[in-house]
Amino acid sequence: MLAEQPPMDNMPVFNQLWEISVELRKKVEARFALTPDASVKDFQPYHGLPGTGATGSQHMFTGPEIDWFVHSWIGNPQYGFCNIHITIWLGPHIRVPHFGLAIATVPDLFFYMDYIPRVDLMTDLVYLDKYYEPLNERYLNIRQQAELAYFTSKSLYVRQALSETAFCYTSKPTEARIAFVRSLAHEMLDRWLKWVDEAEPVPAEERAALAARDLAIRRNIAERDPANVVGDRLFGKEMTERLVRNLWGGDRINPRPE
Repeated sequence: MLAEQPPMDNMPVFNQLWEISVELRKKVEARFALTPDASVKDFQPYHGLPGTGATGSQHMFTGPEIDWFVHSWIGNPQYGFCNIHITIWLGPHIRVPHFGLAIATVPDLFFYMDYIPRVDLMTDLVYLDKYYEPLNERYLNIRQQAELAYFTSKSLYVRQALSETAFCYTSKPTEARIAFVRSLAHEMLDRWLKWVDEAEPVPAEERAALAARDLAIRRNIAERDPANVVGDRLFGKEMTERLVRNLWGGDRINPRPE
């Protein structure tokens, strides 16, 4: 996707997108007890290979209800590319979907927002109807917006990892589109926080299996990201491998919640 686009200075757009991510993080911090994980203290910030101008930061948090909360960015906004992540992986005490969001410039505006399911949606229709059916009409309406181009990844795994109500689009980075992304991001997070507040507890004997599934999915998503090759070019293979491990918590220090 990046190779198909000419470079351009996207620093003003990056600043607005970063502000959106900070707004979301503040809501998360107001709701959950969070502890920074010191495994990423050397990545606040980090820098790319000489001559690339690339940089970024990774902040990870855990808590009694939160397995792994990622607030990160990577790129070179002045050259056109940035990628900002807010991903929130819940503990196994409840079965609410995880929250996933990425907002980026490539250099066009890109956004991804989804609720990552914790069950097989083909068989657990109660879960499907509770968390995904209410989004279906909203999903279909947004698909019809002419200003948005639905993004189809060339990666089979990425396509497999998206739910059927995931928002995954590119657009010109106009003020109107950025305002739309801000509104949709808050809508998605507010709905998710309400689900968390209303969730029933998972039986104790089922939590270990749920936690293992969560970790496997989180690791697969991080390691199968086709954009990792961009990281290799900007930061070198060794640094990129460390950045990817941080995204799934491979070197975490804080214990996982039970």
